[in-house]
Amino acid sequence: MRTFLYFVLFMFLAAVIILLAVLLGDLGAWYFAWLIGTVLIVLVAAAGAALLDTQEDQAAAAAAAATDPLT
Repeated sequence: MRTFLYFVLFMFLAAVIILLAVLLGDLGAWYFAWLIGTVLIVLVAAAGAALLDTQEDQAAAAAAAATDPLT
């Protein structure tokens, strides 16, 4: 039953996408590029923030280890 529901969901999405492609016509490629570009820049920004956070955590851990007299 789950597979059938996925099939129905994906068929509905395909129908919506085809309808949008017909309605948008020549502007469809521009909207697609805008959507992909927006998603890509959000993902790049999130990855950069995660890397910066990791670097700050490692720097704080290194500073704490350097000042700890027990190590």
